[in-house]
Amino acid sequence: MITERIEHARQNYISSKPAISYERARIWTQSHMNTEGEPVPIRRAKAFRDTCRQLEVKIFDGEIIVGSVGEFRKCGILTPEFSWTWVDREMDNFDKRVQDPYVMTDEQRQFVRENIFPYWKGKSLEESFLARLPEDTARVAVDTGIVDNDSKWRQAVGEITPDYEDVLFRKGFSEIIREARAHIEELKEVTYENMKRKEFYQSVIITSEGIISFAKRYSDKAREMAEMEEDQKRKKELGKIAEVCSKVPENPPSTFHEAIQFLWFTQVGGILSENPLALNIGRFDQFMYPYYKSDIANGIMTKDEMQELIEALWLKLSEWVWTISANTAEFFAGYNQFQNLTVGGRTRDGKDATNELSYMALKATEKVKTHQPGLSVRIHQDCPADFLRAVTHLVSRGTGFPAIHSDQAGYQMLINAGYEPEDARDWNNCGCVVPHFRKTGEWTSAVNINITAALEFALNKGCSRITGEKLGLDEKDPGEFKSYEEVEKAFYRQFDNLIKHSVVSSITAQSIHKEMVPRPFLSSCIENCMEEGKDLVDAGAKYNLGPVLTGIGLAVTSNSLVAIRKLVFEEKAADMNTLKAALDANWEGYEELRQKALKSPKYGNDDDYADDIAVKMANHYYREGHRYKDINGSCFNTAFMGISNYLPAGKVVGATPCGRKSGEPLSEGVSPFAGTDISTPLAAMRSAAKLNQDVHSGGTLLNLRLSQELVSTPRGQSNLGSMIQTFFALGAFHVQFNTVSTQILREAQENPEKYKDLLVRVAGYSTQFVNLSRSMQDAIIARTAHDKF
Repeated sequence: MITERIEHARQNYISSKPAISYERARIWTQSHMNTEGEPVPIRRAKAFRDTCRQLEVKIFDGEIIVGSVGEFRKCGILTPEFSWTWVDREMDNFDKRVQDPYVMTDEQRQFVRENIFPYWKGKSLEESFLARLPEDTARVAVDTGIVDNDSKWRQAVGEITPDYEDVLFRKGFSEIIREARAHIEELKEVTYENMKRKEFYQSVIITSEGIISFAKRYSDKAREMAEMEEDQKRKKELGKIAEVCSKVPENPPSTFHEAIQFLWFTQVGGILSENPLALNIGRFDQFMYPYYKSDIANGIMTKDEMQELIEALWLKLSEWVWTISANTAEFFAGYNQFQNLTVGGRTRDGKDATNELSYMALKATEKVKTHQPGLSVRIHQDCPADFLRAVTHLVSRGTGFPAIHSDQAGYQMLINAGYEPEDARDWNNCGCVVPHFRKTGEWTSAVNINITAALEFALNKGCSRITGEKLGLDEKDPGEFKSYEEVEKAFYRQFDNLIKHSVVSSITAQSIHKEMVPRPFLSSCIENCMEEGKDLVDAGAKYNLGPVLTGIGLAVTSNSLVAIRKLVFEEKAADMNTLKAALDANWEGYEELRQKALKSPKYGNDDDYADDIAVKMANHYYREGHRYKDINGSCFNTAFMGISNYLPAGKVVGATPCGRKSGEPLSEGVSPFAGTDISTPLAAMRSAAKLNQDVHSGGTLLNLRLSQELVSTPRGQSNLGSMIQTFFALGAFHVQFNTVSTQILREAQENPEKYKDLLVRVAGYSTQFVNLSRSMQDAIIARTAHDKF
């Protein structure tokens, strides 16, 4: 059972709509008005410090972990330095948005239009990006659903794992300040590079002062509230909060409570600095374990008290809201912030890393049913049987958690990316399904590429079938294709063109981030940035990987190529002109041909005829993407990681040769196209495992749906564990499961008030089912619900 405190906070979390606060934007804007002409890193650092010193301090009823990004408990913030134009366009209808609506008052809208937006006109990251992006790339890559990197020019990057083990918990921000000052003293020679380093260290000093003052203000607030509190139990709790916040994050933590609070202050600092995507927790059970052991040994806290702190953290992670445009929300649906937390796996020297906190994290997710953190587990061949049972038990509870990863595959992905073996063994998950490490700088979700659109362009003379707009390269009439090989060649030419535009778009965004939005606070949390005196935007981390290109529609595209090869060029059931006519008509009047297309072999059934095409496509994608280098000289990386991107990507693609109709969703990750994996879940896994997943270091994702009955018993869960281990033995990286019945999902659609805390796996993350658009809900229901192994 969860405590009354946690249940109260949980009910608030599931019942409240996210509300927008402009306070961070107000303070940030005023600070920039006061620092005109100063270096950009210093201006951003001072704006952060001013925000930490001026933002209203709120301790909500019953809280034991404190710190908020605004005046509301479930709160989103505005970051006009990145983008304000979409807010201006959309905020009048925030509460009416189909996906991820927000509460915002008329008074708030008037204030930001009169006092914030005018200052940022012509100064935002978005405006600079759009001004510099080449016209031919913009035509394909701005709000089209074909190539999309909206989250990298309307938002911050995020995608960092603060280094608690070697930096934060070992030093505290007071020591970071001391080190920065010492580094400045060492920079005696006057060079451009040293002047840049001094700016960096000065900016780190300023942001560190900011986060320390933020915590001190919470200490003062708690002490003030304690003096007025009549309830003796709460009075004592507030006194403890005051004590903890007076120590951390200024100093290293010495107790479990202090470590948890330190962690949350770091998250809040990251949010206030840039409202980031995928500000990951990292290997929670590893860096928190020394404090757990010490507190138990010294009688400071009981296991139950620490469990409550973990659950309080889960709620805090879920209460802040990533404020995004309607377009971005289509690609990242469900108020998800992708704060990934990893447990299990091996230690840096290769031993089993599972400990009590690994189980406590699983328990917290099961009990509080929050969509954050994004809980990931690492499974190796000899992981404890009890841990695998705990993982499959959580799967059976229908939350969509945890994301399950092969320890070995994650290690191999990072080895292939150039990591040292010890660092590769120490990997954590980032965002959705990206193997990552706490000394890394990387854009893990840089661009979404609509692979199926490339096939449409190949079959429609470079044009969109829906709008008729020319978005691809010139291509001959489909009736002129004389062989399947010609069709395939045309597809890859169009695919390569989309990859090229993705690279152009990414490099343009990278260059502007480097100029306009350095990241001193988060850079101070990364060891090598401090050693080198270089910000994350200047490749200051130990490992600087190239941006990740995310492919959408692997299964539906390969299924379509299968249908063309089989029906047109092998069985002669139709010619290319007839197929084009059927696609133009959205299959209306061509039902017999559509049925043949639907019955063609499909990826996801362990059928080499279909799977070989998917494997070839994935290999080509890696080779073509990897040949490009980013602004820092790092090779681009590829991924098949699903978010909700496959819905908006499907909306802009007409009917496809596999039998799919116009506007319907595509496929996500390396998952089968919904409803086409008609064999067993193991067959779907075998198809996915044929892909060379270890080269796609941006992550691969397999989403499967199982019937509740299949995993409701210990035997069913044991079978599931065996199937997972078999899948990973084949070289695969990731799998996750929805186990909620279609009946319950349909009931939740009709009676959302009764199912506020129902979690489902969307793609690389879980979120509340009722917070998804109807089309997204229907896409989840459409997945095959396997009722046998």
